[in-house]
Amino acid sequence: MTDGSVTPSEPAVVLTAPRDGTPEPVVTAAGLSRAAKLLAAGSGPVAVDAERASGYRYTPRAYLVQLRREGAGTVLIDPLPLGDLSPIAEVISDTEWVLHAASQDLPCLADIGLRPTLLFDTELAGRLANFERVGLAALTEQLLGFALEKHHSAADWSTRPLPASWLSYAALDVELLIALREKLEVELAEQGKLDWAHEEFAALVASAGRSAPVRPDPWRRTSGIHKVRGARALSRVRALWYARDRVAARRDSAPGRVLPDVAIIAAAEMNPIDERELLLLPGFGGRSVRRLARVWVDSLAEARALTDRDLPQSAATEGPPPPHRWAERDPVAAGRLTRCREVVTRLAAEHKLPPENLVAPDSIRRLAWTPPEKVDPDTVGGALAATGVRGWQIGLLAEELAIALPDPA
Repeated sequence: MTDGSVTPSEPAVVLTAPRDGTPEPVVTAAGLSRAAKLLAAGSGPVAVDAERASGYRYTPRAYLVQLRREGAGTVLIDPLPLGDLSPIAEVISDTEWVLHAASQDLPCLADIGLRPTLLFDTELAGRLANFERVGLAALTEQLLGFALEKHHSAADWSTRPLPASWLSYAALDVELLIALREKLEVELAEQGKLDWAHEEFAALVASAGRSAPVRPDPWRRTSGIHKVRGARALSRVRALWYARDRVAARRDSAPGRVLPDVAIIAAAEMNPIDERELLLLPGFGGRSVRRLARVWVDSLAEARALTDRDLPQSAATEGPPPPHRWAERDPVAAGRLTRCREVVTRLAAEHKLPPENLVAPDSIRRLAWTPPEKVDPDTVGGALAATGVRGWQIGLLAEELAIALPDPA
């Protein structure tokens, strides 16, 4: 049995271009039909990837879709002129998809009509197999002896036309996925973790296309907000955040490119009353930010005019408080959390798993904060299942946590 520490015997070969060449992206309905027929004629799993424009665009849509299948080769699809990719879905939906870090791509794929019924996530498999590095390039180098260059990973994929070097990079992202899947399946089987992986993959399939829950008060996630004191100052953060969001949505631009968080926090703390004062603050020096100075000043004026009743209230937290406040709020619960964490850390080490893949930290916090009235493995397992913990995880944890939860006499 191995533990994820696989080292190739020879230096990795750097791949700079797909072995079959880089195909032109499909941009027409006729081309999409041909691509569907090509993939249908192939066999085995389908490697799938998508490129987004994170950090550049407001929406997390797919700007390029890459697919590869044995006997079909690689297909690149530009979804912008096509919209729905249901012809592709019809031929690949019933076969296994191989993705890397599937949770990142499944939402944007679902938006264009692509949803899997069976998948294998190579990044998640690498985590379960306890590889120290689970990026695609790291895993292909360790397990296949090929190195992938990742210098276009943060590119603006909404760019048109896409440069040839970017297309080669995108094609290489699916070039080795199926071979990597085979290696990782063997690794998981040798470690006795393949059934665990199948449960995890099934959970991903079940969540594919499901709308993410809407966060209450999303403005409270502004970076640096912990430095802002008082409801009046928080109202300025809220006003600027929503003003920025409206501009970003209208421009289809990432909010941070419209106005950085550091600028919002600076304005919330200093409360400038006119453009002159505003533009002296950190984050307001850029030309595009300065052009919108009136928008920011008006938003701050609206916040200034609020009555006390309309100011932001203390953040309503769903579930337990932050762990650093437990000792103050409920020392007994803090003790439960410490004991439960010790169980998770020990079992994760025993089974050669990252603790966060054995169980989500939030599930343990909720269990420790509000344990079942009657503590036994069944009730603990039920409480964990209610927070999304999978069966294999409950099987490893429930009995030990049931012992750890009761307070010492």
